[in-house]
Amino acid sequence: MRATDPEDGLNSSQKRHLLTSCQYADKLLSEVEAVLTAASSKSPFPRFKGDIVPAQAKVVQDYVARLRAQMVRVLASQGIQPPVAEFGSVHSIRMTLAFVRIAFEELTSGRMRGYGEVPESKIRELNGVVGEMTAAAEKLNQYLAQGLGQDLQTRLERLGRTGDEISLLKRLERVVDQHGLVEFRSALSMILDRLESKAFEIALFGRVSSGKSSLLNYIVESDVLPVGVNPVTAVPTRLAYGTQPELSVWFAHKSSEQVDIGRLPEFVTEELNPANAKHVTRITVKLPSPRLRDGVVLVDTPGLGSLATAGAVETLAYLPRCDLGVVLIDAGSTLTEDDLGTIQALYEAGVPASVLLSKADLLAPDDRARASKYIAGHIQTQLGLNLPVHPVSVKPEHSSLLERWLAEEILPLYGRHHELAQESVRRKIGTLRESVETALKVRLERSDMAPGGENSSLRDVDAQLRNAAGRFEAAREICWDITGGIRNFGEAGLPAAASQVLERWRQDSHSGVDIGSIVADTLAQAAAEKARLAFGTLDALAQELAQALQTTAKALDLQDVPSEGELTSVLKEMPRMDLGTLDLDLRPNIWVNVWQRLARRRIESRLRARIGHTVTEAFSSYGRMLEAWTRRMLAELQRRFDAHADGYRAHLDRITAQGGATPLEKETIQRDLDILAQWEVAR
Repeated sequence: MRATDPEDGLNSSQKRHLLTSCQYADKLLSEVEAVLTAASSKSPFPRFKGDIVPAQAKVVQDYVARLRAQMVRVLASQGIQPPVAEFGSVHSIRMTLAFVRIAFEELTSGRMRGYGEVPESKIRELNGVVGEMTAAAEKLNQYLAQGLGQDLQTRLERLGRTGDEISLLKRLERVVDQHGLVEFRSALSMILDRLESKAFEIALFGRVSSGKSSLLNYIVESDVLPVGVNPVTAVPTRLAYGTQPELSVWFAHKSSEQVDIGRLPEFVTEELNPANAKHVTRITVKLPSPRLRDGVVLVDTPGLGSLATAGAVETLAYLPRCDLGVVLIDAGSTLTEDDLGTIQALYEAGVPASVLLSKADLLAPDDRARASKYIAGHIQTQLGLNLPVHPVSVKPEHSSLLERWLAEEILPLYGRHHELAQESVRRKIGTLRESVETALKVRLERSDMAPGGENSSLRDVDAQLRNAAGRFEAAREICWDITGGIRNFGEAGLPAAASQVLERWRQDSHSGVDIGSIVADTLAQAAAEKARLAFGTLDALAQELAQALQTTAKALDLQDVPSEGELTSVLKEMPRMDLGTLDLDLRPNIWVNVWQRLARRRIESRLRARIGHTVTEAFSSYGRMLEAWTRRMLAELQRRFDAHADGYRAHLDRITAQGGATPLEKETIQRDLDILAQWEVAR
């Protein structure tokens, strides 16, 4: 159908053709800009030669701008309005990152076999490449998803404050941006979070079941936090003051929600939100509690340690944000590497710590004093920190211990929380300044080194780090095979149980034999033997990761070296299968001492008839439990490994950068170092 020609202008089809032609021309102009950018980029895969000088590039950009301005005028003269953008930049980048991840996943050894057999010696390295690159892409994706990509400079200006701290932060932001030190942007964002907030955050840390939630419920005089479920608190939960009870939940993939406060367990318990499957990023509970006035916020964090949930990752990520860290040590347990590691991490992040001996009602007064003295002495010996240890309990008959700690240590902070918050921020800024200075010094010191033996050695170290990362995939596959075998073991364990019953009957003359205990112990032992294979796999992985990190740190001459037990300490308290009490009233038959094979078959048949279904369900449940535990251990090992490895890789990138810093870059680095050195920020 022919468009009707208006008397005084273009028809709709002609206008559409004019618009699409301009859009196509603009796309080609964007390609011209891309050529200019690519020609001057430092991409390891250049498409274009850098044969255009800056002056020429400026002229080309000016002409491109002129052409676009003219296109806009042409369209306007015909009454055509350019369409608005349809897609958000952040959304488009995240979609592109998904394809980046897919591209790297095509490098797994299994998929590479389509191009020929992969040498056995290269499988781990390929797995390491995939793990390293997909993890880096995912971190950028999470950064954008959580709103951390917002402009730091704008946030600094919006604070509207003056003073040395803000001036230093602005300088640090500029240095981080100018020198591409992206690893420090999250630390900058966290400090800005604290500056933008008027709250003084007191966070409780500790191993699973150390009593954090119970203690916080006592302090705020409410049973709002779930207790008695093992484990709980999949994500950090903030308790703040509000005139009415209120629960707000933020998610990574959708907008925040306000829900009934009784639904809190749906978001903070491992049972109802396993491994944070609901992608909760933040939870705030508001309560009309007098102890939450004056801008003080209490934070319940996921449990740390070998039985910790996947939320332990969130705990360590949150840790630098708080102003005071309260570390709980269970009186029914002992001081562990996790406890010491938490205290050390707090001080390394510029956060003071208070140490509590929780559940002190389990100990007699003299034992409390001895335990407190022992823990304080061990902290002094291991960390060089002189920290008093306060016994506390939420039991009514012993609550005076907790009230004393609150009165002496915590409540006095309320009136000074603004001053203390400022001190906390200053310490955090000081810590960040030192880290940025170290990165700049490494770049400056290494830039003059000629490539050769040392770079070759560093490449070997990088390969070892990548090979270690590649061990995760192999360990994961082995563990899944083991846990899958346990889930399907079921009745296959009954023959061994029947043999044990038969042997006990023959030894004990058929009397006084607890058949239920024999069967339960035999099956539990069979499950434990298989589970130990998974433990051994993870232990070997932890040792190899630690060795790789130590070797890398030594080669880079870095002080951030993980201790021997930092990774292996993760693997403790593996779950055990418990069949409970089996009520089995079996009587020996006449074949016990004659035809043992027939007697064993008869016993096995009777066991299968009476408890076959129970045993099958028990092994299936235990296999799932062990798989969940294995996932948590792998996630925690990955977190601890990456916490060091990411920093090492950033140093390696700076050290092995082609050509090093130019004379102008060296001058800029030295000037920034001189400026940063002028600030003396209290830590």
